[in-house]
Amino acid sequence: MPDTNVRPMSGDTRANWIRLRTMILLRWFAIGGQLSAIAVAHYGYGLQLEIGLCYFVVGASVIANLVSIFVFPENKRLSEVENMMMVMFDLLQLSFLLFLTGGLHNPFALLMLGPVTISAAVLTLRSTVVLGSTAIVLVSFLSQFYLPLRTESGLVLEFPQLFVFGNWIALIIAIVFISAYSVRVTSEIHSMSDALAATQMALAREQMLTDLGGVVAAAAHELGTPLATIKLASGELYEELSEHPDLRDDAALIRQQADRCRDILRDMGQTGKDDLHLHRAPLMAVIEEAAAPHMGRGKTVHFQHLEDAALQPVILRKSEIIHGLRNLIQNAVDFAEAEVWIEASWNSETISLRIMDDGRGFPSQLLGRIGDPFMRRRRPEPGNPMRPEYEGMGLGLFIAKTLLERSGAELQFANGRDPANPNAKMPFDFGAVVKVTWRRNRVTAKQDDHEFGLGENQHITV
Repeated sequence: MPDTNVRPMSGDTRANWIRLRTMILLRWFAIGGQLSAIAVAHYGYGLQLEIGLCYFVVGASVIANLVSIFVFPENKRLSEVENMMMVMFDLLQLSFLLFLTGGLHNPFALLMLGPVTISAAVLTLRSTVVLGSTAIVLVSFLSQFYLPLRTESGLVLEFPQLFVFGNWIALIIAIVFISAYSVRVTSEIHSMSDALAATQMALAREQMLTDLGGVVAAAAHELGTPLATIKLASGELYEELSEHPDLRDDAALIRQQADRCRDILRDMGQTGKDDLHLHRAPLMAVIEEAAAPHMGRGKTVHFQHLEDAALQPVILRKSEIIHGLRNLIQNAVDFAEAEVWIEASWNSETISLRIMDDGRGFPSQLLGRIGDPFMRRRRPEPGNPMRPEYEGMGLGLFIAKTLLERSGAELQFANGRDPANPNAKMPFDFGAVVKVTWRRNRVTAKQDDHEFGLGENQHITV
């Protein structure tokens, strides 16, 4: 069974995905924009700038880019620290350029948000806090200290002080808000991406095992006839070679090895099930197959059906259903004190399952969020008898919910008792209760799904 205790990738890991070439390209765009703005302001509008210093500041970025191009390989990927230092350099370079061109009186002061936004999207929270704090300090400095913008006639271009104050406050708020917003949204996207990738891996592995079981079952079926022929022929030879002890022993050995091959193939066929079971199976058989890995873990698992067993539906044996139910049953066994109940019911319209345990139930504050990946993160508690190395109800239930919903199921999570007061009497004296409901026409095997047999086995060609 795939490991469901998968943690989302850290920010350090994701930061290592950024190529140096990407950062260099972005910096070239910034350099082009800065040179254009300086040229238009100085030569187009006649503003008296410290043109030499301005070109020196932009030249520092050009030199940094050229050094990066010639010193480092083209496919280099930046570490977390290298990424932060590059963004910090861009932030300081832009701040110095704004200092030379009017500080917060320069409309381009809004570009201070750029490096902070980039850091919040690709770097860790620690790096984002460092860069955001630096940006706030620099914005505060630029609100008070700067070289004023002057026209050719010597007129100083300045906004009213109240407007500068408002601009300063707005920039600080924007830095904090955009950083927090980007970090939160990026974290959600990364968590969902990791969870979906884990779900696909789990489903692919389950499908691979199912396909392998089909090959094994087909091989066991097809080899049964030639092995029976070998055994029959060797038996006849054994009887006819009574006067040749050496040859008779060889015939006995052939028959013995044929029996051994039969036993091996029978065991393999039992593992792979039969052809019919690979495509469809009675509802309770699928449920028992999903629960099989957790039957010997010290908890009693009860299987119940509320309807006539002879009328139970035959459903498609989909990997999504088996693996999804297996994760739900695993969760119930992990948290049960002693017993788990799996209850099935059906009618002409729907098929329903309830998976219940006698544990403490779901945390009440998380009931509405169950099924979201990585709802909480905490370190495993050493010696926890409930579930060793348990990392939080996140990915396992997300995988189960995603796979079962893909098969057309609707899931409901509830508690049979109050987790805060487990001794209180409730209408249903259970811990966690998970209800899975399908529309019957979504999962039952129809006539065109070989409801009345799968026909002859096809020969396997290699």
